[in-house]
Amino acid sequence: MTTPEHQPSDPEPSGPATPAESVEPAGSAGPTGSSPSSEGSKGTEGPGATQAPADRVHRSTPGIAGGVLLIGVTGWMCVDAMISGEGRAPWLALAVLLFIVPLVVAYTLLPAVRAGEDRLRVRNPFRTVELPWGRVASLRSGYSSEVVTDDGTTYQLWALPVSLRARKRAARQEMRAAGERAHGVDVRAAGRAPGGGDAFRRGGAPASRAGGAERPERAPTDRAMDELRELHEKRRGERSAQGEVTVRWAYEIMAPTLAGAILLAVLLAVG
Repeated sequence: MTTPEHQPSDPEPSGPATPAESVEPAGSAGPTGSSPSSEGSKGTEGPGATQAPADRVHRSTPGIAGGVLLIGVTGWMCVDAMISGEGRAPWLALAVLLFIVPLVVAYTLLPAVRAGEDRLRVRNPFRTVELPWGRVASLRSGYSSEVVTDDGTTYQLWALPVSLRARKRAARQEMRAAGERAHGVDVRAAGRAPGGGDAFRRGGAPASRAGGAERPERAPTDRAMDELRELHEKRRGERSAQGEVTVRWAYEIMAPTLAGAILLAVLLAVG
């Protein structure tokens, strides 16, 4: 996209100007009458133009790490069995590979939650759901993260697993920080930056400040759900955030899994 600062202010004419061209007013009709309007439309694409913010994507980092590890171990064992195995071993290894790897990919690598300005895109192991913000009734996080539509349908957010351990750790950190502030021994309030030992004892970096006040400690999943709720409250009334809920099944995951299961069952039944 060409911005105004990259355009020359006084472009040189390609040839000598005729008298008619030199006295022709800027707004006159003719072949060049559309030039001012086209330049004005290009000007709206300059630095002052508003751009839509990027979508927020939430994924489970531990799940991705575990999935990569499982795929590596399973692939190594199955490929080794297919190369050096004898009898039915290569076929059994192939069946296990077709059955296990798609399931691992579906439950660890694929889940993601993409929050845009107009809709929420939930990618679960076997289906992808797109929900306009106008159709979302609530976002709740109890023992699992869920989104509820206005007709009562519930979709689980696999990419945002709830960790009770993380919640307890965040609650302990918040209680400790509240006690320090109450007794006036908060190292941050005293003007001394916390060292590495303080950050380690507090479970990571200090809580961020918003307008001079510290935000309460929250588990990562709860913070992500808070962001989704804020975006939902902000955008659910917009006209562009209305529409129908769409569901697309992940046949690219289901097909090889089913093929591997059938092959494995046939081999076990024959043998």
